[in-house]
Amino acid sequence: MRIKDLIDPKSIQLGGVAKDKNDAIHQLVELMVESGKIKDRDVYEKGVHEREEESTTAVGEGVAIPHCKSDTVLKPGLAAMTIPQGVDFDAPDDEKVTLAFLIAAPNSKENIHVDVLSKLSVLLLDEQFTIDLRNAKTKNEFLSIIDKAENEKDEKDALEQEALQNEKNNTAQKILAVTACPTGIAHTYMAEEQLKKQAATMGCSIKIETRGQSGTKNELTSEEIKEALCIIVAADTQVPMDRFDGKRVIQCQVADGINKSKELITEALHGNVSLYHSQSAFQAKKTNTSFGSETRGHKIYKHLMNGVSHMLPFVVGGGILIAIAFLIDGALVDMNALSLAERSNFGTITPIAKLFKTIGGDAFGFMLPILAGFIAMSIADRPGLAVGFVGGFIAANGTSGFLGALLAGFAAGYFVLYLKHLLRKLPKTMEGLKPILFYPLLGILGIGLCMIFLVEPFVGAINIYLNTALSNMNGTSDILLGIILGGMMAVDMGGPVNKAAYVFGTASIIAGNYNIMAAVMIGGMTPPIAIAISTLLFKHKYTLEEQKAGPANFIMGFSFITEGAIPYAASDPLHVIPSCIVGSALAGALSMASQCTLMAPHGGIFVFPVVGNAAMYVVALLVGSLVSAVLLGITKKKIEA
Repeated sequence: MRIKDLIDPKSIQLGGVAKDKNDAIHQLVELMVESGKIKDRDVYEKGVHEREEESTTAVGEGVAIPHCKSDTVLKPGLAAMTIPQGVDFDAPDDEKVTLAFLIAAPNSKENIHVDVLSKLSVLLLDEQFTIDLRNAKTKNEFLSIIDKAENEKDEKDALEQEALQNEKNNTAQKILAVTACPTGIAHTYMAEEQLKKQAATMGCSIKIETRGQSGTKNELTSEEIKEALCIIVAADTQVPMDRFDGKRVIQCQVADGINKSKELITEALHGNVSLYHSQSAFQAKKTNTSFGSETRGHKIYKHLMNGVSHMLPFVVGGGILIAIAFLIDGALVDMNALSLAERSNFGTITPIAKLFKTIGGDAFGFMLPILAGFIAMSIADRPGLAVGFVGGFIAANGTSGFLGALLAGFAAGYFVLYLKHLLRKLPKTMEGLKPILFYPLLGILGIGLCMIFLVEPFVGAINIYLNTALSNMNGTSDILLGIILGGMMAVDMGGPVNKAAYVFGTASIIAGNYNIMAAVMIGGMTPPIAIAISTLLFKHKYTLEEQKAGPANFIMGFSFITEGAIPYAASDPLHVIPSCIVGSALAGALSMASQCTLMAPHGGIFVFPVVGNAAMYVVALLVGSLVSAVLLGITKKKIEA
């Protein structure tokens, strides 16, 4: 099967116009339908959009390859469109897409078409090839350009295979690589092609194992691994790593194989690449190169994001349910008619509100155990999951909060790796006992002792110290106190520092100092609102998943649910937390300076009827949130595709 066998002339549009990415995809789907290869247009288009939401299929240089594998695809096919004016496709190089191919793949075991589609993906890396396609005047010319390029590619591959066979015994500068992406159609083979090109340019030998949709190809042999100078693993999916034990290994994203092939090959040839040791937390990771440092950071980031992505549904679902509880009480209850004690139960006053608050609160209770559990699982695989859950549960129900859960996740993961290392020499007859007895028993005991005797006492002592310090400050400068209280609410978003400020605020209500609680609540409302604004204004600084979840933080922020910002703080604490602290501190200071007061310990905007000087309170909230949002946009790094 060849590329021209998959593309019908009816599915080609030259000189198209698209107002945006969604419009371009819609037009490509319509072209695909014209070829009769789609059973249900709507189902297929939905699948294309779902794949696009995972990560953009724009590959740079004005090219995009949206694709979908679905039961509604009757047979494999291609649709193509040239867009002279270009369309924004969230490309990694920010270039507008002027050439797009849509791939339709049937959801079947037979994957003969995958090789053809992968070949097209690789051809699209050739600048002259894409220029010729964009300049094609007729559909027949468009198809002939593809056919000619495919013939040349086949001849080139045959020569390369022959050369690889001839130099099989020449290991002086031999590098191995593995490329893999989640879909296994485009990026896997594009990374392979770029690495091969760069290796040829730099005069070294390379063999690349591809782990695509049609299975593993060019699988690396034990002899080749033994003789290799270095191994590059450019993958966004799980790759068998035990075979590389004791070898120099560079691990990176599959996108790096496409966009940073020169740096990777240079690092493999000349860099101080660390040795990889399977199932060991004590890998030698000393490297002075910038690429090596980035790779280590990416590994930590992947562990964090594994926890954050699994935690996010609990935060959004639980947080919005709690906000609905506040909304119900706010609509059905006259706040001014409530006593001080009744206001403290806001959100549970009416039976229906209490129902929503209970369900939402229960969902929130899973948040930190899920975060810690899936961080640990990312590090140590399935044996780390239960251990991380327990550590996160102790943090959630103790004094350490989400920072404690972060520590618990990493501690649990690396502790289980350490257990694997310790138990590696047990008799093979006991191998089956490791995951069901030794890892959970020793791991849960170890993380429990660590949290109870190290993390919790330390954090608890901080909590006591902060409460004492705040009590001693009462009566000093109102604005200074507002800065401190507002900033504290954003430090750990539900952790000990946040709780210390909140407890001080609620105690002040009893003492009749209502301005303190106002500063506390506005400091807690600011971070989620700032996150929501920032995800809308600075989309390139957030993953697609974060962008989609961002607006939900408006609801949680206005409801005084600071925890809505936790997933973003967990994924990038060094930039998110300081930015949020500044905005919250500013909001707290403005609230105190304006003599705003609050006689309810919770409820967000739903208790604004009992806020003193409500107009300035709203101003303070908006100013603090905007400042944090802008700081996030300035300080956060751009997300690489």
